[in-house]
Amino acid sequence: MIKTRKFPGTVLVMFLSWLVFAPGVQAKQLLPDFTELVKESGAAVVNISTTQKVKAGAPQLPEGLEMPDLPEGSPFGELFKYFFDQEPGSHGYHDAMSLGSGFIISQDGYILTNYHVVNNADEILVRLNDRRELQAEVIGSDKRSDVALVKINAKDLPVVKIGSSGSLEVGEWVLAIGSPFGFDYSATVGIVSAKGRSLPSENYVPFIQTDVAINPGNSGGPLFNQDGEVVGMNSQIYSRTGGYMGLSFAIPIEVAMDVADQLKASGRVSRGWLGVLIQDITKELGESFGMSQPHGALVAKVLPDSPAKAAGIKVGDVIVAFDGKAIDESATLPPIVGSTKVGVDVPVAIIRDRRQVEVKVKLGELPEEVVTATAEKSSVERTNRLGVSVADLTDEQKQELELDGGVLVQRVVDGAASKAGISKGDVILSINNEPVKDIEQFRRLIDALPAGKSVAVLVQREGSPTFLAIRVPDAG
Repeated sequence: MIKTRKFPGTVLVMFLSWLVFAPGVQAKQLLPDFTELVKESGAAVVNISTTQKVKAGAPQLPEGLEMPDLPEGSPFGELFKYFFDQEPGSHGYHDAMSLGSGFIISQDGYILTNYHVVNNADEILVRLNDRRELQAEVIGSDKRSDVALVKINAKDLPVVKIGSSGSLEVGEWVLAIGSPFGFDYSATVGIVSAKGRSLPSENYVPFIQTDVAINPGNSGGPLFNQDGEVVGMNSQIYSRTGGYMGLSFAIPIEVAMDVADQLKASGRVSRGWLGVLIQDITKELGESFGMSQPHGALVAKVLPDSPAKAAGIKVGDVIVAFDGKAIDESATLPPIVGSTKVGVDVPVAIIRDRRQVEVKVKLGELPEEVVTATAEKSSVERTNRLGVSVADLTDEQKQELELDGGVLVQRVVDGAASKAGISKGDVILSINNEPVKDIEQFRRLIDALPAGKSVAVLVQREGSPTFLAIRVPDAG
C-alpha cells in the first residue's frame, strides 16, 4: 500500500500562487530598469533652441509670369495685389525658431548636437538641467555627418559617459533623452533594430537603426546603452507624417566624437577618399563574376585623377576587403574609407577576372563635390538578341559625358535587356567586363555571349554608372 503525504492548506495555496505569479515576476525582472540611468545621466542632456532671421518679403510670381490685367472691381484684384504686387522686402524680417537637443561632453562646456539643429542660426540658446540658459557659439559643424560642436561659457558641468557602438547587439535595449516637440527631458526606450545602415542622404555614416520613439526636437540628443554610456546621437527619423513611425537613426558615437575632435582642432573635417562609384552585387551579378556567394562592393566607375585610378583599380573589380576589414556589401565601404587617415597606403583586396588580388592605395582627401554628367540621345541601330537597339555616341556626347566609348540605347523591346532593367537613354559601357567602344564591337560582343548564362552589363544612367545582370537567351 502506497502512503500519501498530506500538505497543509496554507502550503498548497502558496505553491499554487507561485505557479500563477512566478512567470510574471521573472518577466518583470528580465525587463531593463532605466530609472538610475536617467537620474545619473539626464543632467548632461541639454535643450537647444535657435533663432534665425528670415526675410519675410511678399511671395513672387513664377519667372515669366506677370500680374494679370483684371477688370476694375474684380473680386480677385485686391487678392492678387495683396499677395504679389508689393515691393520685395516690404515685409521686413521675422524670427524663425527651432528646437533640438544636445549633450555635454566636457566640463568646460563643449556640447555635441546635429548640424541641422544649429545650421544658419543667428542665436543659439542652451538650457541646462538646472534651468540656466546660456548663449552658445558654434565651434564647427559638418554637413556630411550631421554633427556640430558648440560651446557655452560654464565650468564644472555634468558630462555624459562615452561608450562604444561597436559592442552594440541587434535586439539590445537602448534609451534616448531629448526634447521632442519642446517637452524637455523626455526619456524613450526601444531596441537596436539594425547596425551599419546607409541612408540615401548620407553614405559616410553607418547609422544605428532603432525603434526608440524619436520626434522633432530629439535631434542631437544622446542614445544610451544599459550601462549608461552614450553609443549614438539621434539624428533622423523615417516618417510619412513627420512623427515617429518606428524607424529612428542614430550616428555612432565614434563617428560623432571623431568629427568633434577634428572640429575642435582645425574647424573642419578631413575624410579619406578612394574615388570609385560602387554598387551591391546581386545573385545574378555574382554568378556572372563566378562567385558562389555574392559579397563585396562592385566598382561601377573609377573617377579620373583619383587614388583608385592611380592604384590601378578598374571598373568591374569587386572590393572584398579594405585595410584588413571585410566588405560584405557596398554600404560597408564608404564609412570605412571615410574614417581612414588621408595620405596613408592601404591594402585593398579585389576580385578581378575571378581571382583575388591585392593592391595598395594611397588615400586622398574627400573633395567637397563630385560632378557628374548626363546623357543625350543619338541615332538608331537595329535590335539584337538581347532586345535592344543602340547608336554610337557623337564626339560632343563623349566630351560631355567624359567617356571614351560606349553606345546609346535607343529602343528596348520585350526581352533579356528589358527584364534586366536596361532603359532607353542608358549608355552601355561594357558587356561581360569587355569595354564597348562602338556599335561594331557591341555587335561582336553580343554575338559571342554564352547562351543561358548571366553576364554583367555596365550602363551609365543620368551620369551614374550601374552594373546590371542580363541572362542571355538560349539559342533558337
